[in-house]
Amino acid sequence: MEFFDKAKAVRLRSYHGKYLVANEDEDTVRQSRNGSSQHARWKVEFIEGDSRRIRLKSIYNKYLTASAEPYLLGMMGNKVLQTSQNDGWVEWEPIKDRLQVKFRTRNEKFLRANGGPPPWRNSVTNGIPHRTVTQDWVLWGIDVVELLELESPSLVTDNSKHAFGRGARFV
Repeated sequence: MEFFDKAKAVRLRSYHGKYLVANEDEDTVRQSRNGSSQHARWKVEFIEGDSRRIRLKSIYNKYLTASAEPYLLGMMGNKVLQTSQNDGWVEWEPIKDRLQVKFRTRNEKFLRANGGPPPWRNSVTNGIPHRTVTQDWVLWGIDVVELLELESPSLVTDNSKHAFGRGARFV
């Protein structure tokens, strides 16, 4: 969760170097090379009483949702959508993996950035990578694009530890 501790909004960069974006139809998501678009910005919501999970909200004020509906009939992977519902399917558990993060759903599947020829190219699904070649497709880089504001100046404390040779202040 350390990637999100002070984050108000983030961009998710896939293994393929593309960003998770909310489509203009306000229902679907995909990958795009344009990370500067507001569609690539996801608001982080912390879940009260569960410090392990977060919710991600699109520019359309809809949650990133792990659907149980197959992406393609007879194929692996389920759809990832934007929905207004606020239930367990909009909760994601970020799991640190080296310098990146995997997002696990409540049913033990992962947010996956697909590659390959159409219809897989630029698609995003939730599933379990079964082949070695797709293991890294569930890894996401996190770009914090907006920090949480401090609620009170008293939350800032001096700490005697030093970071990179300078005095550090931890919030």
